[in-house]
This record gives sequence, C-alpha cells and structure tokens, in this order.
Amino acid sequence: MPAIPAMSGRKAVRVFEYFGWQVVRQRGSHIIMVKEDHIATLSIPDHKEVAKGTLRGLIRSANLTVAEFISASKKV
Repeated sequence: MPAIPAMSGRKAVRVFEYFGWQVVRQRGSHIIMVKEDHIATLSIPDHKEVAKGTLRGLIRSANLTVAEFISASKKV
C-alpha cells in the first residue's frame, strides 16, 4: 500500500475536484464536498496538514484507491 503524502486541506480539495467532487459550502474550518449520484459527503479540514488517517478515510469514502489519489495529486 503506498504511503499517503503530507497534504494541506486546500490541496486535498483540488485533488477531489479532479475526480468530480464539488465544494458546496464551508463552515468554520471544514470544507464540505458532494458528488452527483454519490451518497457520501466529504468534510475536509482546512488545515495546513490533514492527518494521514483522516485523508485515508476521505479517500475511502470517495471510492478511490490511495494510488489513484496520489497520481492525481501530482497532476493538480
């Protein structure tokens, strides 16, 4: 399993937008994202560095693999 890189919340949002997720609102320090035809919503903390376990959970909720997420993070 590939290691998850250290990443800010804003960078994570850009990667999820690459996969079709959209920002719908921000309340406090959390950015809420949704995707059409997807039950889950993603609540991404707007921190300088998102905890690796939190990021792994968000990737899992978005039905992505860590490898897909890492390769997309290099493109955005």
